[in-house]
Amino acid sequence: MILSAIVATDLNNLIGDGEKMPWHLPADLKHFKNITSGHTIIMGRKTYQSLPNGALPKRRNIVLSRTLQDLPDAELFGNITELLENIKNEEQVFIIGGAEIYRLFMSYINQLYITKIHHTFKGTVYFPMPDLTTWELISEQNFKADDRNKWNYSFFIYQKK
Repeated sequence: MILSAIVATDLNNLIGDGEKMPWHLPADLKHFKNITSGHTIIMGRKTYQSLPNGALPKRRNIVLSRTLQDLPDAELFGNITELLENIKNEEQVFIIGGAEIYRLFMSYINQLYITKIHHTFKGTVYFPMPDLTTWELISEQNFKADDRNKWNYSFFIYQKK
């Protein structure tokens, strides 16, 4: 199984302000949808609750939470051991946030999909960026701001060495 983290960050690895992402970048939303559609995604309670329409379509949605009891549109797990056992036969699984969930799974992750927005924003939640010297850059695409995307941005894919 390939366990990947997919994340968008600013230049300081900021991912949120506690409730939502501090930017709107349509190209990244499309990129996220293209990469994760048809796969299992894992998120924490706060990320799930930040989704405007509940579970994301065309994906198996899993929420890791110690406090939630039941979800109408996603699978719920209370601990990482049980969750990892449940997904062991999946081809590729994506960790989509938030910071605590990234931190919890980081030692299991073997691929990183990082959108880097070339700007700094205000917020309080940061991606726990690993030491990238232990990762190999396998893809990099750079884009300029345009009429729909306000900031320059890059898509990176890293694989654990």
